[in-house]
Amino acid sequence: MQEQIPPILRPEKVKPVGLATLAGRFSLSGEAEPSVFMTGISMNTNDLRAGDLFVAMPGLKTHGAKFALKAKELGAVAVITDAAGKASIESEFSDFQLPILTIENPRAHLGDLAAFVYGNTSSDRPKIFGTTGTNGKTSTTYLLEAIARQLGEITGLTSTAERHIAGEVIVSRLTTPESPEMQALLARMKERGATSIAIEVSAQALTQLRVDGIYFDVVGFTNLSHDHLDDYRDFEEYLTAKAELFTKKRSSKGVISLDSVFGSDFAAKSEIEFVTISSNASVAADWRVKVTEQAFDRTVFELTNGSGVIIRSWVPLLGVHMAANAGLAIVMLLQAGFSAAAVQTAIANGIDAYLPGRTELVSKSGSPAVFVDFGHSPDAFEKTLEAIRAVTKGRLIMVFGADGDRDASKRPEMSRVAAVGSDVLVITDHHPRFEDPASIRKTLMDAARSARPELELYEVSPPEAAIRKAVSIAKPGDAIYWAGPGHQDYRDIRGVRTPYSARAEARAALSEHGYQ
Repeated sequence: MQEQIPPILRPEKVKPVGLATLAGRFSLSGEAEPSVFMTGISMNTNDLRAGDLFVAMPGLKTHGAKFALKAKELGAVAVITDAAGKASIESEFSDFQLPILTIENPRAHLGDLAAFVYGNTSSDRPKIFGTTGTNGKTSTTYLLEAIARQLGEITGLTSTAERHIAGEVIVSRLTTPESPEMQALLARMKERGATSIAIEVSAQALTQLRVDGIYFDVVGFTNLSHDHLDDYRDFEEYLTAKAELFTKKRSSKGVISLDSVFGSDFAAKSEIEFVTISSNASVAADWRVKVTEQAFDRTVFELTNGSGVIIRSWVPLLGVHMAANAGLAIVMLLQAGFSAAAVQTAIANGIDAYLPGRTELVSKSGSPAVFVDFGHSPDAFEKTLEAIRAVTKGRLIMVFGADGDRDASKRPEMSRVAAVGSDVLVITDHHPRFEDPASIRKTLMDAARSARPELELYEVSPPEAAIRKAVSIAKPGDAIYWAGPGHQDYRDIRGVRTPYSARAEARAALSEHGYQ
């Protein structure tokens, strides 16, 4: 059986929706039989279940209408498509029989259709929070969910790493699934009693309409830096894609971090009411995050505003940027109506969050400190290197590789930042996909040598050998920062997801060299 990535999660019970009701609500053309009722919606026959509405849309290579007969055989009760799709179905399948309704550009309506089918348009829905930005989306989403849980909320979460449903944890593979699956997931969370839901929102999710049909109570912006310029022409287009989250049709209130140079540009594009936050003392902002203590396993901070509010806590994570993410999450909750006093009481003894693969310490005392991290951009490298440097007495050794078939323009800058910020650099492979890994490594090696000719530099492939090289030259008191793999449990090699765990490999390397 083909693996579903991410797992398809739907509510256990759905109140049937009449096709005629749906047709009236969305001004669909065609004959909507009053006797037809739907319990789900799908755009993909691999996920289609009996009782579903099948939405057949034009694609890059083919039209979804070609799969209409298969959808019918799987139990679809009706089809929504465009005029071209209807003509195709009627010409190819002469005895199709299922109702076919039409609306032009069905993808533009898909999220709203799915929200209606799954009952996500009612006023008794959970509070919904969305976070966008180049880096820190996942961390902020996890921290917000953790704080909400400590406030007594029943929580849901959807992120790059995991889905959470009232305490149930499911591993995920995509930051944001397609809108029918997202709406089904929200309905499942609501069914399980969720009162607050935290959603990580990528630029691609906004561009590809994957969060359509969701209205966010509060949204947050972390930062913007060099990434995904294979999907967007330049920084302006990339920023504009993310700013779509801060429009009146999508959200009510916002919180904008001014910690990146694009913060003020992003604020200028916001259509909604917002407040600002910064961890930079020289930047004027409504809220300020100040780090008061740093250690390998925690960062202590205080959050203040001009009205005298002070909230003190700590995160079980390393770095000023992680405290800044926590501050953003707190202010988002305050914007949603939670009181500062309640938040302070809830997190007085720290924020109880586990962030898989985010500067995750996988070693024990007495050995070199080894951090496995998902960072894969120059800005992420710089912030994490600074954070590890601040608590490391010995040398800082970095291991990293670059994604194949992804934004190649950031590779030289990634390597430059890595070379400047580390004492020893080990360049290896990551997800080569269909690129030649040796060619990717050469680009990284050349950029590192150019940035720091005197640097102790190694090229080691595959990554299992690279982490062992790093451990072999490290001593207690040193730190190893392995950037890229983070929480992921596979490597993509020529389209094949090869099982692989950076955490397990790092621990094995430590054990082989005599450490716990």
